[in-house]
Amino acid sequence: MHVSAEEAVAELAQARDKGLPVFGETCPQYLFLSTDNLAEPDFAGAKYVCSTPLRPSEHQAALWRALRTDDLQVVSTDHCPFCFSGQKELGRGDFSKIPNGMPGVENRMDLLHQGVVDGHITRRRWIDIACASPARMFGLYPKKGTIAPGADADIVIYDPHAEHVISAETHHMNVDYSAYEGKRITGRVETVLSRGEPVVNGGRFTGRAGHGQYVPRGVCQHLNS
Repeated sequence: MHVSAEEAVAELAQARDKGLPVFGETCPQYLFLSTDNLAEPDFAGAKYVCSTPLRPSEHQAALWRALRTDDLQVVSTDHCPFCFSGQKELGRGDFSKIPNGMPGVENRMDLLHQGVVDGHITRRRWIDIACASPARMFGLYPKKGTIAPGADADIVIYDPHAEHVISAETHHMNVDYSAYEGKRITGRVETVLSRGEPVVNGGRFTGRAGHGQYVPRGVCQHLNS
């Protein structure tokens, strides 16, 4: 989990080439952020303290390549919405007191789609690493991770041409900063159906309490079946 360095990718690839049943996961922060963010002035670098830590930007190409070649199978997001004011700032004078983690679950699908726009991955691969592969890895397929008769109607309607700028002023997360503040993105979720019921419409949450259902895990299934 949280593969962030080229050397770690190489170990995973070597193990998989030997036929070992191992999988790799990375996160959006390792694809778009780097140690340069940790060096931001006025203690702003505290916003980006997480584990595993951010790496120099030259590691990003190896991560994108591994997503293309299936040496990494999934991109997921720990969501740690510590506010900068009053929480991340606890580490002033002692970095070990900085709460560990970053917010970002709202931006994951759009950031990954930017990888499509930038030519790092195909649109089909975007769907695989964000939706289909996780469902298979956690034994939730075919109830989840596919659009087919008998599956849950979990469907995202996505506008691949919509442009927007990520900002704390417009996101819906209950946190006072964005790790991707000012980043221009092409692509945006328009509608989300959960078991056929709209829960996001036009970028606005329309779900209701009590709609969620517990889904027990099953056995990991072959990702290429």
